[in-house]
Amino acid sequence: MNHSIHNIIRTIFCSAALATCGLASAADLTIHVDDVKSAAGNLMVAVYNAEGTFLKAAPAGVGGAPAAVGSNVVVIKNLPAGEYAFAVYHDANGNGKMDKNMIGIPTEDYGFSNNAMGKMGPPSYDAAKFALAEAGGTVRVSLK
Repeated sequence: MNHSIHNIIRTIFCSAALATCGLASAADLTIHVDDVKSAAGNLMVAVYNAEGTFLKAAPAGVGGAPAAVGSNVVVIKNLPAGEYAFAVYHDANGNGKMDKNMIGIPTEDYGFSNNAMGKMGPPSYDAAKFALAEAGGTVRVSLK
């Protein structure tokens, strides 16, 4: 094969590879966190993509932002389109964990996607799940 045909074939394969990468684009999830009571610490979010991992295993995505009184925004980048549920808490003292009292009840404000609440514990994945489109999405949650 001559040199120019090699270049044309290489260009076609490279273009096809780049086009395929563009098809597998990831979406951004924008979370508006309302009812933040203080500007101390950070808001921490963990996003899960399956019932079996919800609040139990490594999340599909994580994010955070410095806290501000009132409404805040946390963006989780590069999530594939699909079904998700998240948990958010206000790490007011900045120790990197959700603080709880002696019987395990959270002492820092928290919330779940869909503002889902459980009975005697966290909500189920089904109660908190939502769909994230390929174009991304925006959701709201209020801290409790």
